[in-house]
Amino acid sequence: MFQILIKKNFLVDYLGNFVDIHNHILPGLDDGAKDISDSLAIIKGFNEIGITHIITTPHVNQNFYPNTTESIRTAYNLVQDELLHLGLKHIALESSSEYMIDSNFENLLEQKLIAPIRNKFLLVEMPFLQIPINFDQATFTIATKGYNPILAHPERYFFLHSNYNKYGEFKSKGISLQLNLLSLGNYYGKQVSKIAKKLLMDDYIDFAGTDIHNVNQLKFLKDIKLCNRTLNKLIPILNRNVETFY
Repeated sequence: MFQILIKKNFLVDYLGNFVDIHNHILPGLDDGAKDISDSLAIIKGFNEIGITHIITTPHVNQNFYPNTTESIRTAYNLVQDELLHLGLKHIALESSSEYMIDSNFENLLEQKLIAPIRNKFLLVEMPFLQIPINFDQATFTIATKGYNPILAHPERYFFLHSNYNKYGEFKSKGISLQLNLLSLGNYYGKQVSKIAKKLLMDDYIDFAGTDIHNVNQLKFLKDIKLCNRTLNKLIPILNRNVETFY
């Protein structure tokens, strides 16, 4: 039997000028960059593929990463100063966070202890086991505070795979969905990749992010190849990142 050959393209060839809104490159804050050397290695890797606008989003999680606006700002300033010292002035670095919707999240909102993206968007995540009981209330509160919630990596919540209609419910409630680019290359497994592409095909995805934690993930990103059908759905998302966050 003859196999039909489908041309595939390297994803990174389409990431020039991409604005990354999800990554863990600030040093010593979470499960991402361990120190300033790690941070700079990832940023230089981004620069090599044309990503020079980076919105940093360290975890804010009461149980594991109770970062504060002060601790994040300190790490951000450290990286920013080093970039200037190295002459990498063209790297545009911004600071925000990826907020776990947990029992403390609404307290942070009420006390204004948050750092929204462009004073408009909040990147949020859920536990990987189930939807938190306060999810609806928390996302409603985000909206009442004048922010737009963006749910990080919806394709990675396995409990939603068998309840696919939930994605549509999220969208109907004004929650944007942010795809991890690594998901398109089976980094998290074939099932996650399958759902990621289905969400793309169904026009559920609003934004994209790398969710890069280390240089090994960056190397994996560079090896991802996509068919034209997937690229045709993804490119408008990449452009939306640029139009919204550049």
